[in-house]
Amino acid sequence: MEKLSENDIEKRLLHLPEWDYYDNAIHAEFEFENFKDCFSAMSRIAFECEALNHHPDWSNTYNVLTISLSTHSANGVTDKDFKLAKAIDAIVEPEE
Repeated sequence: MEKLSENDIEKRLLHLPEWDYYDNAIHAEFEFENFKDCFSAMSRIAFECEALNHHPDWSNTYNVLTISLSTHSANGVTDKDFKLAKAIDAIVEPEE
């Protein structure tokens, strides 16, 4: 998997408004009503991660899920990260 240029990353992020690029990864933070809803979303995302064989750096604190995506073998962001980000966005509907 080939590392994307910063220009390519910024263009792709135009279609993923919840995500930002910094520290050589794309990042998003999602807030839920409670811990149960957050953990439920994480469980659904975990199945998608397994299907794509790509796993995020993530954490949750009560009702907030923080996700960072990069492809370690490419030392940066690749198409694989954007596929997973799109899948995550399809699962998670962040609160406004």
